[in-house]
Amino acid sequence: MRRFCNPGRTQRVLSNFGPIRQHFALKRHLLRASLYRKQLAARFVTWRKFTDQAQNPSSGC
Repeated sequence: MRRFCNPGRTQRVLSNFGPIRQHFALKRHLLRASLYRKQLAARFVTWRKFTDQAQNPSSGC
């Protein structure tokens, strides 16, 4: 929060970041490294599809 001068802007950024962070927050202490990497890669694929669809709404059905 040190880089944000406006508290309102900080709150907007953090409120949007929370759900996104939860998507990528795996319990890595419970997973083998190989499984952790596979799950994280799958989540990034989902994220890329979602953001591409959000940027180009006419391209997806």
